[in-house]
Amino acid sequence: MTGRLHVRRAGALDAGPMAALLNAIIRQGGTTAIVTPLAPDDMRDWIGCDGDAAVWHLAEDDRGTLLGFQWIAPHPDLPPEACDIATFVRIGKTGLGIGSALFAATRAAAAALGYGWINASIRSDNSGGLIYYQSRGFEDHGRKTGVEIAPGLNVDKVLKRFDLR
Repeated sequence: MTGRLHVRRAGALDAGPMAALLNAIIRQGGTTAIVTPLAPDDMRDWIGCDGDAAVWHLAEDDRGTLLGFQWIAPHPDLPPEACDIATFVRIGKTGLGIGSALFAATRAAAAALGYGWINASIRSDNSGGLIYYQSRGFEDHGRKTGVEIAPGLNVDKVLKRFDLR
């Protein structure tokens, strides 16, 4: 990481670098339930699909290098007072405070939107993700077994909850 860490709202113009960062994580495998690479246009569509009910933040260094991003959005499996969260940090840059900085901004945004709690669905084999959300104060509230994330690829997911109120 070069210089200070900056967190800001992400937008359509960030879609290319965000897709590249996510695609590197997908290629590495084993941590995300997203298994199909995204084109920048796919990422741009995803950023805008939930309107004002979703918030996307990104972290970058002084040179504008994207270090990670995080989003919250409603999810059809959750009640209206809850939102889902996902976090992606550049490979080789975990443990540097990027996730902490992103969550501080996301937590405030979720509360401002009136959400009561945040849900994280983490692959049970993603030890880094489980540790990250646990260290933010998320607590286990359920488990899904045998979730198909691609044809022939099933994983278990740990559900964690962070109360905002």
